[in-house]
Amino acid sequence: MRKILLSLTLVVASLLTYAQSVSGTVTDDAGEGLPGATVLVKGTQNGTITDVDGKFTLNVKEGTPLVVSFIGFESVEATASSNMEVTLNPGTSILAEVVITSNVIDVVKERETPVAVSSISPAEISLKVGNQEFPEVMNRTPGVYATKNGGGYGDSRLSLRGFDQSNTSFLINGQPVNDMENGWVYWSNWQGLTDVASGIQIQRGLGASRLAVPSVGGTVSIFTKAAELAKGGKVSQSVGNDNYVKTTASYSSGRSETGWASSFLLSRWSGDGYVDATMGEGWTYFGAVGYAPEGSDHAFNLSFLGAGQWHHQRDVWVSIRDYQNFGDDKKDGIDRKWNTNGGTLNGEEFNMRRNFYNKPLATVNWDWKINDNLSLATSLYGSAGRGGGTGPRGNNFRNSDINIYPFRTDLTGHYIEGGNTGSRKADGTIDFDNVVEVNRSTTTPYDGEISGYNGQLIGSNGFNDENVNRAVLIRRASMNSHNWVGGISTLDYNSGNFRYSLGVDLRKYTGYHYRVVNNLMGLDGYYSTGNQNSAGQIIETTIEASPFNNTGLDGPKINYYNIGYVNWQGLNGLVEYSSDQITGVLQGGISNQGFQREDQFAQVGNPLSKQKNLTGGYLKGGANYNLNSTSNVFFNAGYISRQPLFDAVFPGFANDVNPDLQNEIIKSVEVGYGYLGRYLTVNVNAYNTSWGNRFIEQTVPIGPGVNGTAQFKDVDVLHQGIELEATYRPIDNLKLRGMVSAGNWRYTKDFDATIFDENNSPSGTAFIYAKDAKVGDAAQFTSFISADYRFNIVSVDLSYRHVDGLYADYNIADSEFLSPDNNGALKLPSYGLVDLGVTARFEMFGTNGTFRANVNNLFDTVYIAESNTNIHNGSEDAVGETWNGIDVANSVWFGFGRTWNATLSFNF
Repeated sequence: MRKILLSLTLVVASLLTYAQSVSGTVTDDAGEGLPGATVLVKGTQNGTITDVDGKFTLNVKEGTPLVVSFIGFESVEATASSNMEVTLNPGTSILAEVVITSNVIDVVKERETPVAVSSISPAEISLKVGNQEFPEVMNRTPGVYATKNGGGYGDSRLSLRGFDQSNTSFLINGQPVNDMENGWVYWSNWQGLTDVASGIQIQRGLGASRLAVPSVGGTVSIFTKAAELAKGGKVSQSVGNDNYVKTTASYSSGRSETGWASSFLLSRWSGDGYVDATMGEGWTYFGAVGYAPEGSDHAFNLSFLGAGQWHHQRDVWVSIRDYQNFGDDKKDGIDRKWNTNGGTLNGEEFNMRRNFYNKPLATVNWDWKINDNLSLATSLYGSAGRGGGTGPRGNNFRNSDINIYPFRTDLTGHYIEGGNTGSRKADGTIDFDNVVEVNRSTTTPYDGEISGYNGQLIGSNGFNDENVNRAVLIRRASMNSHNWVGGISTLDYNSGNFRYSLGVDLRKYTGYHYRVVNNLMGLDGYYSTGNQNSAGQIIETTIEASPFNNTGLDGPKINYYNIGYVNWQGLNGLVEYSSDQITGVLQGGISNQGFQREDQFAQVGNPLSKQKNLTGGYLKGGANYNLNSTSNVFFNAGYISRQPLFDAVFPGFANDVNPDLQNEIIKSVEVGYGYLGRYLTVNVNAYNTSWGNRFIEQTVPIGPGVNGTAQFKDVDVLHQGIELEATYRPIDNLKLRGMVSAGNWRYTKDFDATIFDENNSPSGTAFIYAKDAKVGDAAQFTSFISADYRFNIVSVDLSYRHVDGLYADYNIADSEFLSPDNNGALKLPSYGLVDLGVTARFEMFGTNGTFRANVNNLFDTVYIAESNTNIHNGSEDAVGETWNGIDVANSVWFGFGRTWNATLSFNF
């Protein structure tokens, strides 16, 4: 009887629960269902997410107030009812709490924040990236130019409005990730962002961030997942060209009655690489735990993100004629996959250039709603990056049997014309087994004074006494590890139409730079004379080129060992006025950077530099005016005084502080117009950014086989441009998108440089005629158009991107600019690429599934993505033959040919 009563009770409870549930559909303004939209009970953390068709069911009573949100759309409030329909309008909404829990993040709001911005949704990231590099998903936005660089996994780079990555701010959940010494961002450290990113905002120009960050070109703000509130999981399997395989699994516990929620993700990828000899593999790991008790004024979120990886590289620039003369996978006479570094060892792929890194990032966020008007948001973070890159070491050029690396020429000149075959095979690839054999057969057993090594085979890079052989080749590893901790805290006060903010930004960074031995290539030890504090030592300890093993920080080192210390203290403030029609904002910040350099090897008598403190700051503001319900105009202007980078403080790898330090000055002004209609959205803006007082240090030849350093100061450039972005929905199920970006980026004056020799002593000056020379390495004109059409459960998207105004990257100390009548920067051929994608959403065994296939560069177009040389036709360095109008002596990266990827995923 008790069992019967219990069964009846459960049935009745189930019926009551069913009776108190509501269901509905969330769509965009074109009527297309939005999968993954969040539906929450207002004022609580109880809710769910929509399925692949935008449908949901929620156990609440009719009449309950709900909040519905989705990345890239304005959130709306709705009342729960049976078979309800909720339509979201396009816009840049404040990110829902299901995605981000910290208010330290500065998010641009449509028709409010006076900043030019483009947003990329998580669906677009997960569907369209595939096996492409993470920055490439941003190529469809104005002002962005992203390339694969050498073509290894994670070796891509991005520029914004013509400014490279060291002059564009990158934030992950509001935290700065640009290297604190050189300002760079290494995307191989962030491979896992494609798995955990829940949205991207490309804030062009001054941006909305309150931090004093290097936002000369703009701010790329990346948002990752937090502890999700809905219970469920996802598994996906991806495959692609060149044996690319990726497996991902994630799970979220959902929010418990006590306010706890957790999410976890684990992913592994591997592949041979499109470019020859660029295989790699890596792991992505992510975890988040959130705690937000119902009715509490406090919310906490702990997250942990990392992406350990290794991959072979193609970092030696390849001339056009090398692509023609080597390799066998040619189109238009070019083998785009050719890699001068590639070869085999023990029957397996081997490359002297191998990158490996692991950079876990841990973050604790605390949001405190003190009262209805006052709130405090705090984020504490820490990172311990470990890894580096391998490369050749030893005077291999002294032995003709292993002389495999060209010196100041390409492989054609070295191998074909010069006859320096070394250990290269007939096809130009390297026989590293022969390198090992030659190392051993040409080295005489050691008979020196260092005990314990008699009879062993010892090599070196320069020392050649006591039977030490310098005419050898080993693989060293150059390490760039760091420890980084920081904290951001922002106090916001709202009073009527005004918002006031006061924030602090604290960072402490220690960078470790050294070399260790990775592979002795058949030898027993390496004789190092790099430490000037010792007479020399023999090193037999090697480290493994892996992101998860010992990286040699506490072991013996060769060649160099120095440590960079950077401390940062920042204070910022904001005043904002906002009404239905007008928003005005004024922001200011001041920061102090403390620089110090320690050298364990090269600075005898001066191992630790003095600390140099430099103050910088910014002032920026703007206003947005809504002309009516569809149109708005905005403007912004700003002044930034930015501290120089670490190498400018300590030029020439020395511990002496540069006596001529000066802050870089950035001035920017921008105006824009926006139209937000039911079927058409348009955003257009024009900008003018001047960047002066720049310090540039570059290596230049000063004699046969001798390099010096040229130090430029007071370098000025001007970046101007117009950008347009539009979306149009002419009929149901069809969405058209387009953008046009036209820039005029150039140097504004001539200037002189002081040249220092290898002993850091002045050895001359040079006058550089750079006025009106175009800024290189980024396309000054880009356009993009795409069409997305949905056939029931299948969607098809086709896009075309055109690139023009692309100039070679070049050294402004090139002989080209020593005369007033020079040819300036080399303009590269324009190109256009077509991409195709197909998405199918379906239900199988009660589980929502998605299949996505991408074909990039559909028509297999052959094009130059970037050039590292500036050789004009008919110049002294030209060889007289051209490809598509460009002299074949130029060293370039060709873009990838046709590639593909496919992903099958299930949500449960």
